[in-house]
Amino acid sequence: MEIIGEKINGTRKRVAQAIAEKDVEFIQDLARRQAEAGSAWLDVNAGTHPQQEPDDLVWLIETVQAVVDTPLCLDSANPQALAIAIKAVNKTPMINSISGEPQRLEGILPLVAEHDCRVIALAMDEKKISADSEARVAVVHKVMAATRAAGIPDEHIYVDPLAMTLSTNIQSGLIFFDTLRAVHAAYPEVHFTVGLSNISFGLPARSYLNRAFLTLALQAGLDSAILDPLDQELQAALLAAELLLGRDRHCLNYTRAYRAGVFNKSNGRG
Repeated sequence: MEIIGEKINGTRKRVAQAIAEKDVEFIQDLARRQAEAGSAWLDVNAGTHPQQEPDDLVWLIETVQAVVDTPLCLDSANPQALAIAIKAVNKTPMINSISGEPQRLEGILPLVAEHDCRVIALAMDEKKISADSEARVAVVHKVMAATRAAGIPDEHIYVDPLAMTLSTNIQSGLIFFDTLRAVHAAYPEVHFTVGLSNISFGLPARSYLNRAFLTLALQAGLDSAILDPLDQELQAALLAAELLLGRDRHCLNYTRAYRAGVFNKSNGRG
C-alpha cells in the first residue's frame, strides 16, 4: 500500500508556527522521518490565506526537497497556488485534490492533465458530502467522466470515498466501504485513498479505531492512505493486514519489519 505522509500540514498548530516562522529545521525533520518510515508521497499543505499560500507552498516544497527525494502530494484547493507550486517540484507530484465541484474541476483538472499528475478525487460536490453511498458514487461518475474527457488515465486517479467521523454518524464506516466497493466495480483501474484519522475524530482512544478501520478498508480495496507513517502500531497493523490478505509475497515485508523492530515483540509474543 502507498503511504502518503500526512504530517506537513499547516492546519496543525506546530506546523503552522513553523511555516510562519520559516523554521526550516522543524519541517525538514518531519520530512526526513516520514520518508525514512516508508512514505511513497509526502503531503505538503500550507493551510495559509489564499494570497499567501503560493509563497508558503513553494517554501515548503523547496525546504522538503532539500533533504528528501520522495515525491510530493501538493495539498490545496487553490488552483493559483497549485499552478505556481507545481513549477517548483523536482518530481511529478500528486495533486490533492479535485472533486465534483465545478470550480475545482475547471481550475485544477487542466493542471493535472498538463503535468501528467496523479490526483486525489473526493466523492463530494458543491452540495458537499452526502451521507448516502449511492450519491457519493454518482459524484465519482461525474468526476471520472471529466478526467477521461481530459485524457487522464484511470490509473492516475485516487478516489477518496471520504471517511467521516463516527462520532456524528455511526454508519460512516459502512458508507465508506459501500462507496469504495461500488466505485471499484465500476472503475477497476482506479486507486483508492483516505484521510485515515478522520474516522475517529472526536472519540477517545483514536488509534484503536484508526487501526481497525485501516484493516477493514484494505480488505475492501484501499491501496493508499494519508496517515501518520511515524505511528509504529499503525504500521504494524498495516503490515499484518497486507500479509493476511495475500499481498506480501513470501511474508518478506512482515518479517523484515519485525527484524527492524517495527513490532512490539512483547505484545506480539515474538
